[in-house]
Amino acid sequence: MNTASAASGQLFQDAFDALPLMAILRGFDPARSVEVSRRAWDVGIHLVEVPIQSETAVAALRAAVEAGEERGAVVGAGTVTTVERVEQAMEAGAGFTVAPGFSREVAEASLAAGLPHLPGVATASEIQQAEALGLTWLKAFPASDLGPGWIASMHGPFPQARFVATGGMNLTNTMEFLGAGAAAVSLGSALADAGQFARLPQLIEEVVALSSGSTT
Repeated sequence: MNTASAASGQLFQDAFDALPLMAILRGFDPARSVEVSRRAWDVGIHLVEVPIQSETAVAALRAAVEAGEERGAVVGAGTVTTVERVEQAMEAGAGFTVAPGFSREVAEASLAAGLPHLPGVATASEIQQAEALGLTWLKAFPASDLGPGWIASMHGPFPQARFVATGGMNLTNTMEFLGAGAAAVSLGSALADAGQFARLPQLIEEVVALSSGSTT
């Protein structure tokens, strides 16, 4: 594993050791992105991802990054599917990049820029390609379609892989995926919706209990 890949994994390891949840803020304007980011940090979620599919989204990322600097929190760029988006993420101050699929070109550009990279995988071939670059933290996407059984199955041939279940994740299925061996789960609507957010502390208690090995 090269130095860049090792540093990439360490960021995710440290954040998810504290709490194996990540927040995804898709489609919000800058003000809303900052508001929801602060919600995430307030409940103990360390990593926030802002997908950058438009100029407005890049502005939202930049605003969330600035808010994160005040809290010592790391904000990353999501939907980084091209080298150009790697450059946009870097210019906006992102602390890491996330992609829906695996692209060696994008992964290498991100690592070269000093940005930890979380590539999306849905097949054994993609996992092999990512691990060939030294990337062991991988985004299982779309997780709700793959199912928790996919996580368990892939751990057989790829015991070093650390999967972040993403796509269709909510307060109902988070524990199922963590129980199946997912190293972390990415949540979106649970943070933006007031009703779900009110129930989030209970989920976090369950997540912490599972992580600590408690059966209570």
